[in-house]
Amino acid sequence: MVVTGANSGIGLATALELAGAGYDVVGTVRSEDKAKALYDAAIERGVPVQAAILDVADEESTAKGIAAIEGRSDIWAVVNNAGFAQAGAVEDVDDEAVRYQLEVNVVAPARIARLVLPGMRDRGEGRIVNISSVAGRISLPMMGWYCASKHALEAMTDALRMEVADAGIAVSLVEPGSFGTGIWEGARYPENSSASYADAYARAQRTTVAGARLLPDPVWVARTVRLALGSPMPLARYLIGADAVGGVLAERLFPTAVTDLVKGVVSGVRRLSLR
Repeated sequence: MVVTGANSGIGLATALELAGAGYDVVGTVRSEDKAKALYDAAIERGVPVQAAILDVADEESTAKGIAAIEGRSDIWAVVNNAGFAQAGAVEDVDDEAVRYQLEVNVVAPARIARLVLPGMRDRGEGRIVNISSVAGRISLPMMGWYCASKHALEAMTDALRMEVADAGIAVSLVEPGSFGTGIWEGARYPENSSASYADAYARAQRTTVAGARLLPDPVWVARTVRLALGSPMPLARYLIGADAVGGVLAERLFPTAVTDLVKGVVSGVRRLSLR
């Protein structure tokens, strides 16, 4: 069992949750320092976890890392959790930043699936769980490229699920809302942003810092992953979090003009006129 991006947030919570449930867990991390963070958390929790160092954004590093893990034991399941958030208006994010966002959040999970699927096919079973986001269903201002990466991840996952079903391999999406993972505190913002969005960026950073302490524990996402892996017939999608469920319902129930206005005002890119 492999969990990518296992040194913090949802990845760490998932690695510990699955290890506690009896799974043989290997968590991938990008450095020795991050491996130490994973081991320290596992020791504190009293569960056995192994660490493997690889960079999911690097093709060679990923191939070598997955091969080394398969050299020790069969990979029955992969939880593709590694990813990052990039804030910024579409016009403020340059091509290089766009490519890296898509590389980490979309190309990397597909690459890892491609590496583990031959072994799963040989064994006639396997599980792939891709950690997406409610942002995979709902686009928000100032998060266009992050949302695009999650929309793409969901489209790819849907196709993959159908392609490998007859091989005994189940593929699921987990779509969390906002949880206390630290992903937005460490979000990347454009270095050279336009003056048009200065107020919106300032508001986003203030809101992120102020609201971080109020977010629910990512252990609930980890438990959802455990549910998906333990089910003989896992769902295609697991939407989790009150804000995620509420947001999806609002998108379906209200006209687009209304939801656009609300999201624009909340994010600070639009002003509500009372005239």
